[in-house]
Amino acid sequence: MVGVDGSPSSYAALRWAVRQACLVGGTVDAVAAWELPGMFGWSGPAVDADVDEEAARQGLAQELTEVLGTEPAAPVRPLVVRGNPVDVLLRASEGAEALVVGGRGRGGFARALLGSVSHHVALHANCPVVIVRPQAA
Repeated sequence: MVGVDGSPSSYAALRWAVRQACLVGGTVDAVAAWELPGMFGWSGPAVDADVDEEAARQGLAQELTEVLGTEPAAPVRPLVVRGNPVDVLLRASEGAEALVVGGRGRGGFARALLGSVSHHVALHANCPVVIVRPQAA
């Protein structure tokens, strides 16, 4: 199981998960969480949830192809799940052999050692957690 959020560290995590799955003959579930804009604000969302979910699916498929190519070394199943990224990944960790996440995602603290999502899943996941940092540029 690997969390993908469009960040360089999530791409590094995806590549790591595929290499590991190749070594053990496994399959990678690539999970992208999405939420409706304004979901937690005062007003209701002014969007079509089906359109947003389809856009998230297409975005994940495009990211997987860009990062892994058209024929990854191990099977990869794209999973788009509506919800908070921490909650989605913690649920996904139930029954997983491992959960792989990037060390820092799309959050705002550039110098943080861990992102908030990776920190939370490291503390609360139901399986071993691997935190992958991107290569230094």
